[in-house]
Order: sequence, then C-alpha cells, then structure tokens
Amino acid sequence: MRAAERSDPARAQALALGALAFLLLVTAAWWALALWPPPDAPPPWLARARQVCFNAGPDGLPDASGWLLLVGEPLGMLGVLVAGWGRTLGAGLRAATRSRAGRLALGAGVAAVALGLSAAGARVWNARAAMAPERAEGEVPPSTLPRLDREAPELALLDQRGERIEIANLRGRPALVTFAFGHCTSVCPAVVHEVLEVQARARAAAAGDASRIPRVAIVSLDPWRDTPARLPHLAEQWKVGEDGFVLSGEVAEVEAALGRWQVPHERNPETGDVVHPPIVYVLDASGRIAYASSGGAAGMLALLERVQPGA
Repeated sequence: MRAAERSDPARAQALALGALAFLLLVTAAWWALALWPPPDAPPPWLARARQVCFNAGPDGLPDASGWLLLVGEPLGMLGVLVAGWGRTLGAGLRAATRSRAGRLALGAGVAAVALGLSAAGARVWNARAAMAPERAEGEVPPSTLPRLDREAPELALLDQRGERIEIANLRGRPALVTFAFGHCTSVCPAVVHEVLEVQARARAAAAGDASRIPRVAIVSLDPWRDTPARLPHLAEQWKVGEDGFVLSGEVAEVEAALGRWQVPHERNPETGDVVHPPIVYVLDASGRIAYASSGGAAGMLALLERVQPGA
C-alpha cells in the first residue's frame, strides 16, 4: 500500500474509501441478521442462526456475548483499517469533501449509519417492551374455592446450581410451582414474572419470618434447549433469587416429571416452540398441592395467603 500511495495517491485513497464502504456494508448485513425484525412466523433457519451466532434469547435479541461480537468485530476491523491505511483514509475523506459528489456520498453514508443505529435502538426498545409482562392483577378467587389437597408428585430434576431437587426440598414453607421454557416469548415471561412478583410481595409482608416466604420452582418445558448447562443463564434472565429453582435434566426425565404433574404441552420439533397453558400450583408447607392457578398476581397471592402457617 505504501508503494501505491507514492505512485498513485488518488488510487490509494479510492481503495481506502472502498475498504471503508465495504466494512460498513458488511457491518450493516451483520447487524441486520441479528436485529432485523422477523415476520410473525420467522423461518427456523433465522432463529437457529441468531441463536448460534449471537446466543439470542427469547426476545430475539443477542445476549452480552452476542452484543460484544456485534460491536467488537466491526470495531476490530475498523482498527485494522485505520492502522494500515489511516493516513491514506484521512486524505481520501478530506479529498471527498472538496467535491459536491463526495460531500453527498459522505452525507449519505453518515445518514445511513445514523438511520441504522436508530433502527437498532427501536428494535431493542420494541423487543423489550414486547417481552414486558402484562401486570394484570387478575381476580381474587372466592373464599369458597375448595382445596385440592393432594400429594405433590416428585420432581427429581437438576436446578441452576447443579443440585438435584426433590419435593422434600420444597417442604417447610409454601411453594409455587410453574412450567415455562427459555425461548418462550408469550405466556412464559408473564407467568414467571407474576410468580416472582408474588414471592417478592410475600417476602415484604413476612417481616423477616422465612417460613412465610414461598419457594419457587420453574420446571422447563423444553429440555432439548433448556439443558442443565443453560439453567444459570435462565435463572439470571428470569431474575430468580436464592429461594427459587429453575429445573431441567435429561429429556426423558423432564418429560416424566411433566407427566406426573399432568402438564399438557405439545412441542413443534421444527421450531422447538412448546404450546402449553399457564399453570401455577400452590403448595402448602407439607408439600401438598392446595390450589392450581392460571396466573394473575392478585389471585395467586390470595391463594398463597390461604396456605400460610396459621391461615
């Protein structure tokens, strides 16, 4: 490049500007792959590509490592370009500002970058807003609602700490048991949020009495992807605290547990999506199922109060 700069500086500057334009186009395509809003039913290859390349979560957005790749790769290539052709690139940009066509091209490039960043920001904002669960309180069940009063089936699954969790681990205080999966973008985030909201309210009302703070167990409906190795990520994603368990295991183990708990579900083998109803079981301190709920923080909180010690 040094020889080209000396023999034909205009050509060298054109090459440097072409390399910068190529870098911007590749970056735009890279970001479009990660963030471009998919159709209502995105093709399976797109979901898989985003998961493999950017470790996309249930909101379709990259996780921390994915964002590092999206930002770090273009910056790294730009650093190489500046380190090798920095002086020539600067001269080419200055030369471009001297002509009307050059100024228009630079202006269009800056506008395209600004538009792309704005579109990326809007995509992130909309995805986060779509994932925000509805904070509907729901109706309080009537006081005449009969208790189910049946023994809770066994769990026998691994949690996010790598420990095998049995029903015995939930005894000693009330518990909320629900079912979800990490790539769900509809029912699961809302139900998980409601369950954890109920736990937080119960903790605030417990006044330090740990026996009144319910444990939470979230059983995966998708052991194919929610493997034990991914459970710490799910626990962080859902903001599950020390009184909560995110459970999974081998596919056969999880399917057997879901059968014991009589959880209806159907998995699409092509997309991995699982169709299921929202179910939350309210357990008393002895480990018996007292009530079943379909969600709603107010309703679950009322049912939880009915199984608290002394209720």
